[in-house]
Amino acid sequence: MKGEARKAAIAAYKDRTIATGVYALRFAGEDRVWVGGAKDLSGIENRQRFTMRTGGHPRRELQAAWKEHGEAAFSFEILETLDLPDDVTDFIRTSRLEDRVAHWREALSATPV
Repeated sequence: MKGEARKAAIAAYKDRTIATGVYALRFAGEDRVWVGGAKDLSGIENRQRFTMRTGGHPRRELQAAWKEHGEAAFSFEILETLDLPDDVTDFIRTSRLEDRVAHWREALSATPV
């Protein structure tokens, strides 16, 4: 990629909308749910799956269930996307995200991711 095409790709990346929100990993075998939050939801599913595929997920019980039952036993779901203005501070974004993650963990009796 050269010249104008590269510049256009970089500009498009910088102008993309970043979705902040809450997600769940569900294990179908026992109706277990893990809930987490991400400042950028666009890559969180891939990151979680990659970490479990490589055996390095920090949540040992989640990693153990993945290893025992396989990837097909898990589903990924976005529970909520926060509607925040573009110019919101990182502190406010983080605080709001933590509040919503706590809400969803309580509502679903979920374990943290």
